[in-house]
Amino acid sequence: MKFLVTGATGFLGSYVIQYLTKRGHEVIATARSIEKAKSSKWYNVVLFKPYDFSNVSSDFSSYQYFNNPDILIHLAWDGLPNFKSLLHIEQHLQHQYQFLKNYISSGGEHVLVTGTCLEYGLQSGCLSESMPTNPVTAYGVAKNSLRQFIDILQKTQPSFVFQWVRLFYMYGEGQHAKSIIPQLQLAIENEEKYFNMSGGDQTRDYLHVSKVAEYISSIAEQKSITGIINCCSGKPIAIKQLVKEYAEVTGADIQFNYGFYPYNDYEPMHFWGSSEKLKTIIHE
Repeated sequence: MKFLVTGATGFLGSYVIQYLTKRGHEVIATARSIEKAKSSKWYNVVLFKPYDFSNVSSDFSSYQYFNNPDILIHLAWDGLPNFKSLLHIEQHLQHQYQFLKNYISSGGEHVLVTGTCLEYGLQSGCLSESMPTNPVTAYGVAKNSLRQFIDILQKTQPSFVFQWVRLFYMYGEGQHAKSIIPQLQLAIENEEKYFNMSGGDQTRDYLHVSKVAEYISSIAEQKSITGIINCCSGKPIAIKQLVKEYAEVTGADIQFNYGFYPYNDYEPMHFWGSSEKLKTIIHE
């Protein structure tokens, strides 16, 4: 199959492309910067076509520009990890919708778009796809609105397949420097005695980014299960346990300064994803 992957130079994009090419698929990759793309491991095994999502015009066919792909895996989104920036609502949402509408209207028949667990808002416990959304961040509102826009678009153009994959928490090589594991890794490399963090009692749902890429690819390779799909482990882990296990694996001699930072006000203390729908696709 021929895949188009947006956000190709991002943290997740690189892993998705590498997984798809190993599976023997043809991949067209896109991102804003061709220079960044050239430094990627996958650059010489895919067709890279640069694209700026803020410049979609009505007389332009993005589907044809990207060589008529069979499936779009849409990972691109600007402005992260600043989840509270109003630019998510005021700019990024409109750019994303206009691109997707153009792509679908000009011939795209299968679209997978990544969402976020932040669409659930402050709901606690095990979060399933059937639960109502109630986002409290600008990013969560924008993502949730994009999904609703595409749902409405599908009522007018029901011929395309639409999958909305809600991401929870990822870790792995290439992760944003402000994430907790890269910060801990830097502290260990600098031989610091203490690592400042929150109280660490909050529980989250973590997957290695390579596993996330595998799951996204598996979802896209089939058409029978569509709609909202949580991409998660289904297993909660306390942040305290997460950092402790990482330190033990690396053999680091570092102490954790719990309570140095406050807990985020846009996340509940305890939440994780239901993976039941995902399991019907990956057969686990």
